[in-house]
Amino acid sequence: MLKLEPRAEPSRLWSIASPLLALVLTVVIGVLLFLALGKDPVKGLQVFFWEPIRSPYALGELMVKATPLLIIALGLAVCFRSNVWNIGAEGQFVIGAVVAGGVALLADKDTGRWIVAAVLLAGVLGGMAWAGLTALLRDRFNANEILVSLMLVYVADMVLSYLVYGPWKDPAGYNFPQTKTFEAVTQIPRLMAGSRVSIGLVIALAGVAALWVFLFRTRAGFAQQVGGLAPAAARYAGFSSRRALWVALLTSGGAAGLAGALEVAGPIGQLTPYVPAGYGFAAIIVAFVGRLHPVGMVFSAVLMSMFYIGGELAQSRLGLPKSMTGVFQGLLLFTLLACDTLMTYRIRLQPALKGAA
Repeated sequence: MLKLEPRAEPSRLWSIASPLLALVLTVVIGVLLFLALGKDPVKGLQVFFWEPIRSPYALGELMVKATPLLIIALGLAVCFRSNVWNIGAEGQFVIGAVVAGGVALLADKDTGRWIVAAVLLAGVLGGMAWAGLTALLRDRFNANEILVSLMLVYVADMVLSYLVYGPWKDPAGYNFPQTKTFEAVTQIPRLMAGSRVSIGLVIALAGVAALWVFLFRTRAGFAQQVGGLAPAAARYAGFSSRRALWVALLTSGGAAGLAGALEVAGPIGQLTPYVPAGYGFAAIIVAFVGRLHPVGMVFSAVLMSMFYIGGELAQSRLGLPKSMTGVFQGLLLFTLLACDTLMTYRIRLQPALKGAA
């Protein structure tokens, strides 16, 4: 018989090995899933794990997908380390995109390149304002931030739909629910010709360095984490729980809003009902697979973007539903949760007890 025996302290080895084992189990279950659907598992794994990295252009597209995931996950890591459960980053992403898009629509042919900074700043402020609603309700009325932030996602979607179906709808757009295409001057600068990779990637990597310094080299970052791990100790040390709440939610909201601004002023180039791409929810998985560590989240964001691209390729090449992306994301999360048991428990083989004669 197998028995789970508590460890004296969490295993550092399994804290690193658990995500790797979860990935292996995800691949194994994926192979079985392809077989059950009557598809060649080799081709299935190829579209998910080889096609996204097989050429320089494919790598560029991988970075395009990974950039918003990483930026949002960095903000969520501040929340989760502070024991503040922001599940509504998707809504903050959408509102950031909406506010940034509103600024972009103000541009004309005579507008200078300064508008790019204004668009990004608008996205950050929009995301912060939307997350601030959750912080206000939690702070003033002790409302559950999980439910509030999640419900605000659907409100954000309705705000976007109202604008693109109504006042911001392009009159020359053949009745499609979308704004006009933003002026070229609002386009986020790209890093190289022939690729869609923009300065958003540089911003994301700068965010990785900034978060590492904040969490592990500043008193404010230490106070933020103590409030999450040991609230009583934080109060004893004089750290403000209210301040930690607002910092966590405004930081994560601003990061999600920035990702939304980069998306609409970059690859999309206009506001449409399809701006919500699930990045805010997928970034939760990115954060936990990356162990809420800035460097770990770089690798998990790349992995999650492979699932996005692989899901699109599986749809066009293998005839599989688009939901395959969500299936692989969910598999990775559930296998990670299962494997994390090994951090605090070890498996022991226990002889079966013989029945009484």
